[in-house]
Amino acid sequence: MKRLAGKVAIITGAGQGVGLGIAQAYADGGASLVISGRDADKLRGAGAELMSRGAKVLTVPGDVRKRASANATIEAALREFGKIDILVNNAQSSVPGTPLEQIDDATISMTIESGLLGTLYHMQAAFPHMKERGGSIINFGSREGVYGGVGFGIYAATKEAIRGLSRTAAREWGKYKIRVNVVCPAALSPAAVKFLAEHPKEAEMYKSQIALGYFGDPFEDIAPVVLFLGSEDSRYVTGQTINTDGGQQML
Repeated sequence: MKRLAGKVAIITGAGQGVGLGIAQAYADGGASLVISGRDADKLRGAGAELMSRGAKVLTVPGDVRKRASANATIEAALREFGKIDILVNNAQSSVPGTPLEQIDDATISMTIESGLLGTLYHMQAAFPHMKERGGSIINFGSREGVYGGVGFGIYAATKEAIRGLSRTAAREWGKYKIRVNVVCPAALSPAAVKFLAEHPKEAEMYKSQIALGYFGDPFEDIAPVVLFLGSEDSRYVTGQTINTDGGQQML
């Protein structure tokens, strides 16, 4: 039997990159999928590709920065599939490579709202429906938060806030059999590819820090860990941060 057979998963930011890689692995694992994102065209393309893998897929365009959008995604999932088993809060916008003293209010708002608040809004919206049957929530941190990467000030702060939020949720919601964990990936998402191409010195520096010697592929390297966290194989794992970064961070 497929590891996620009969499960319903919501994945934010699933139109491309890491989110799409996770959705592909979940489709192969037998899950029914609700994927959200801001770009409706990318979302439609992702939905078609996922359905070609045999998955039932609902696409919900929206902006995770808005509580109303989070509520709408949860409501759409319930209308279509009747339950929620897994919530993957992958969506995050950022402006990398900005010195701390140059971060403006627009960047602060965009980064915090898309990451921390988007994660919180979806968790709050899903909670009443997950508490009756349990489930798994997978949130996303970053090596830049753990390490304190130069040029990533507000992004690093946002990702560490998500880790703090996740630990609190794991303690508060554990009695409902809701597991909450964090993944810190080093993956070649479109944003990462763009940043590395524009900052070749930093690219070499980051690569030199990876024990395995390469940046991860969203589907091949990151998604299997998120699949594990969504499955019953991780039924006794909660409140943890798992670094899927080829050995950049060793805690």
